[in-house]
Amino acid sequence: MKTRFSTLVLCLFVALGLEAQEISDTKFGKGLLNFTAKDSSFSVKFAPRFQFRSFTTWNHDGEEYMDPEQNFLIRRARLKFDGFALTPKLVYKIELGLSNNDISGANQFTSNSPRYILDAVLKWHFHKNFELWAGQTKLPGNVERVISSASLQLIDRSIVNSRFNLDRDIGLQLHHKFKLGKKFVIKEKLAFSQGEGRNITSGSQGGMEYTGRIELLPFGEFLEKGDYFQADLEREPSPKLMLGAVYDINNDAVRTRSNLGSFMLLEDGTLYETDIQTFFLDAVFKYRGLSVMAEYAYRDAEDPIARIQGENQPAEYRVLEGQGINFQTAYLFKSNYEIAARYSRNDYSDIIEVDDVEQYTLGGSKYIVGHKLKIQADINYSKQAGIEDFISFRTGFEFHF
Repeated sequence: MKTRFSTLVLCLFVALGLEAQEISDTKFGKGLLNFTAKDSSFSVKFAPRFQFRSFTTWNHDGEEYMDPEQNFLIRRARLKFDGFALTPKLVYKIELGLSNNDISGANQFTSNSPRYILDAVLKWHFHKNFELWAGQTKLPGNVERVISSASLQLIDRSIVNSRFNLDRDIGLQLHHKFKLGKKFVIKEKLAFSQGEGRNITSGSQGGMEYTGRIELLPFGEFLEKGDYFQADLEREPSPKLMLGAVYDINNDAVRTRSNLGSFMLLEDGTLYETDIQTFFLDAVFKYRGLSVMAEYAYRDAEDPIARIQGENQPAEYRVLEGQGINFQTAYLFKSNYEIAARYSRNDYSDIIEVDDVEQYTLGGSKYIVGHKLKIQADINYSKQAGIEDFISFRTGFEFHF
């Protein structure tokens, strides 16, 4: 499978090399390849990207900080295709991952195969402000997760997102929006999905997952969909605010974090099942270079502890119950330098015996071509009950055609 995939990628770049012999008016950041059929029956935009990261961490041994640990990493490397087919009302998106972080997580439920596919979704604008989505893509969860990893104002997402978010899944989604008065916009998003996450080949192992999100935009829509990228790159000339709420129920969930985390496989070969609920409140505000994002997350399960008695030690899994808060703010100067600060905290349910953690982050970015080409750095101070504090310094860049 790896050989076939590598051959496909090689052929793609050879084709692009031949096409590149012709001069194009495409600008950097608008895609490596933009093509529309002569009869307007389809279009395709190809936009590869990758992220380089450097991590330096100082762990505390109880008395002093130890010598730093250093790591270089290609955090993400992806191939993205999107466009329309037959009509501009039928659009598609395909995104493939190449880095180890993108494709890791193989298990018996993914046929022990690399998880290359991130997104493979069709979106049909079938009536006025209605869109029907079908395929694999992000669920309409917390705003920080739905924002692309290419469009962050710090090196990575918060610890709240890393433990409580809803990830990609396969199924159907219905999106709709309408306006109240001259400016007030309301958006509704509903999803019906398999509930085990992305690239599952074994079929549904538990029940189904149901997700609903509502967004209120009292001052109208953001310029260039600015509520779904961080930093006020458009320098909103008037205040813009988005308030969002999400409710998700995963019936008979078989993973420790709803559609993420470990599969709760017991000693007798069966999967432990329990209903898991997740709830989010979030907000995004932007005005003249100032950006603010706030999130609250909460998760609980009908029975968070999975045990089975046997001859050996009982198998045990713990659904990651608890709540988290995340607040970050930033200011973008006219020179396209930005300073940003974030506070995040996760408080876990006592019954699951996981230590609470909080993190303080201060960062800076230089946007050379918006989020398509940028240089970033941040410093983090983390502390966790029962574990010594640590400091990490992270740098990196985004390169996105």
